[in-house]
Amino acid sequence: MKESLAELMAGLPEEVLAEQLIHRLGIEVQEWTRERVVATMPVAGNRQPYGLLHGGASAALAETLGSLAAGAYVAPDGMLVGLELNCTHHRAARDGLVTGVCEPLHQGSQVGTYQVTIRDEQDRLVCTARLTCLLRKRPGR
Repeated sequence: MKESLAELMAGLPEEVLAEQLIHRLGIEVQEWTRERVVATMPVAGNRQPYGLLHGGASAALAETLGSLAAGAYVAPDGMLVGLELNCTHHRAARDGLVTGVCEPLHQGSQVGTYQVTIRDEQDRLVCTARLTCLLRKRPGR
């Protein structure tokens, strides 16, 4: 992908930038290409009441990575919307960082499906997710 996440987000108005979930969750993109997206997210600040990583935070990380992968695929003339997100939580993460890795399972002319694995710092599988997106040309193009 030619644009970095920082370059892409730099074009957004300040009030929109401040509201991005990626910032609130502490997600940091490490790699972003058409073939693979990798990001980390801290457990701290993203816990449920029992002190474990919140499943919704894992889902948000997975959807973020899948959406970035789909965005790289349809860029620069396309747009996407998520159709389905499925998450299986395998084990709890209690501290440190989790790392999500997203790879495409299918990238067609209208539908893209992406698999995301989320692992803890000991490389143990925390969650697997699958995101399916509707891929479209932007209106007027």
